[in-house]
Amino acid sequence: MKHLARRNFLSLAALTPIAALAPRPAVGAAPAFAPETQATARERIQRMHLPNLPLITHEGKEVRFYDDLVKDKVVTLNFFYTNCGTSDRDDGICPLVTANLAEVQKLLGEEVGRKIFMYSLTLKPEEDTLEEINHYREIFGAGPGWTFLTGKLDDIEKLRKAIGFSYPDPAIDKDKTQHIGNVRYGNEPLMLWAACPGMAHPPFIAESISWMVRPDTNRVQPP
Repeated sequence: MKHLARRNFLSLAALTPIAALAPRPAVGAAPAFAPETQATARERIQRMHLPNLPLITHEGKEVRFYDDLVKDKVVTLNFFYTNCGTSDRDDGICPLVTANLAEVQKLLGEEVGRKIFMYSLTLKPEEDTLEEINHYREIFGAGPGWTFLTGKLDDIEKLRKAIGFSYPDPAIDKDKTQHIGNVRYGNEPLMLWAACPGMAHPPFIAESISWMVRPDTNRVQPP
């Protein structure tokens, strides 16, 4: 696992509201500036980072990434593929992160599927059939509220890069065995987004995710 630490702690830029200032031309006066509104900031984040691409759930249901999965929700996002770790050159980060997230789901309890929605997307839709994805879910005991997704390869790649799961080096980025083992989580309507290593201590991940439900008060207390 020589690349494990480097991958897990690779920095991902958080998608936070930005008060971008847009100049308005005026005649005979210095340009005026107006702050970006909450509505336009949310639209821009959606357009740039949360594209409304078609996907298929592990149950075979057709959905749209933004409209059906992310909009108005608190979510977690990560990537995997079912044969991760089965070759000598593969560090096998997927099963480690998936097992860790299974512990996170237990800690979050009934919040998952009600206030928090977990999503795992395959990096190899051309290989991962729904049957294999469902078998993978069963191995790790994924419960209700944790949806595994597939889709067209081009759409998965667009999502991966838009969400921020990419390397600046194209050669490394193309190699699925070197994929980033992070988990991104956020509150879409409040435009609060962050990321953490998928192999972080489960109580830490669970507590961090719970902050997104009610940022002012809600916490999942570590045991």
